[in-house]
Amino acid sequence: MTRKPVSTPHTRLRKQPRTRRLRAATAVPAQRLSVPKTAQKRRQRNRRPFNLSMAGVKRVVLSARWLSLGLLALTFYALIIIGMDTRFYLTYVPVEGTLAIPPEEIVAASGLAGHHIFAADPAQAAAQIAELPGVISATVTLRWPNEVAVAIGEESPVAIWQAGSQDYWVTKAGDLIPARIPTVGLLTIIAETDESQTAVSTRPAMEDDLETADDDTTPAADAGEAVTYIPPEVLTGALQLRALRPNIDRLYYRPLGGLSYQDGRGWRAYFGAGANMAQKLVAYETIIEHLLARGIAPQYVSVSNQEKPFYRAQ
Repeated sequence: MTRKPVSTPHTRLRKQPRTRRLRAATAVPAQRLSVPKTAQKRRQRNRRPFNLSMAGVKRVVLSARWLSLGLLALTFYALIIIGMDTRFYLTYVPVEGTLAIPPEEIVAASGLAGHHIFAADPAQAAAQIAELPGVISATVTLRWPNEVAVAIGEESPVAIWQAGSQDYWVTKAGDLIPARIPTVGLLTIIAETDESQTAVSTRPAMEDDLETADDDTTPAADAGEAVTYIPPEVLTGALQLRALRPNIDRLYYRPLGGLSYQDGRGWRAYFGAGANMAQKLVAYETIIEHLLARGIAPQYVSVSNQEKPFYRAQ
């Protein structure tokens, strides 16, 4: 069913011709297209692996990652140079304040010789030096690049302790340290441990009525043992005897008899130990005066116990 066009009184419609389909077509040649030169240059730039422009280089070089990597490499290189450079090793260690202790012993105890300055520990070195006998203080100072200074304080000996063939220095505290150099003018205390040495008898003698000691028995001395200090009463007594009798340069010590010295008149005098040497010297001189007045030449006199002095005649 076909619809008829609607006509209006004012419009006239024209009849349209029928549309015909053409079965034949003519090929039209297409134009040849070319890429512009600007596009070619842009394509080449985009194909490059890296952007070599100055802006790109600055972005790469000044990035935080590359700066950190550069600083790390520079630090590593500096550490290698410093570690291999001999100018940073401690090859000379001067020692100040030493009088008796050889500087070589101080340097060996410090452990600083030949060490790199970065590996040296001044506090530990000072502590090791302070452990040496006779050293009361030690200070170690390091300076860049390879300077070190060691200053020590030594404890001066007050006497010499002689045990057999070995000599020791006696400090104020009574400690014994090996004698390192010869000393002149110090009091020498000889430790007697041989039982064949003359020892004190046990028979007392009253001040008013002195009698000859008839008992031939002598107390046995202790076996020789290595000692590291002197009892305070022994050191005090020895120093007091030296102060009261400056001509005494040598004292003897036995554990049971105490301190003694060889009287120039031909006998041994025993004084024990303690701080009362002044009273013992008065008692001793009184006994000697009494014996000599009676024509008695003693072999030894003991005032170790001033309340009960005794002697033995020759």
